[in-house]
Amino acid sequence: MATKVLIVDDAAFMRMMVKDILSKNGYEIVGEAENGAVALTKYQELKPDLVTMDITMPEMDGITAVKEIKKSDPNAKIIMCSAMGQQAMVIEAIQAGARDFIVKPFQPERVLEAVRKTMG
Repeated sequence: MATKVLIVDDAAFMRMMVKDILSKNGYEIVGEAENGAVALTKYQELKPDLVTMDITMPEMDGITAVKEIKKSDPNAKIIMCSAMGQQAMVIEAIQAGARDFIVKPFQPERVLEAVRKTMG
């Protein structure tokens, strides 16, 4: 059965890029969210196997969303997506429970490597 993925990013273009990379490689995109608050609701509804989470978003940022998802599901598998130069935030995200991170602009190979590593 295909790994179900929830893609969270405030930029529709970025969600499209991740969706494209993953769906071409056999992953099932079960939902998308444009901020952390929507991501929480969708996570509960869709029960994805994996979440790709942007860090900087309106309403609720990715780090807060990771903490909230991890509270409800300690086994949640989350990969952070960040722009260059957000190292401090990436470290904070990993401490909050993210398993890995990928840097924008996305390199398909790196995205797939992070997903494979996270899904183990």
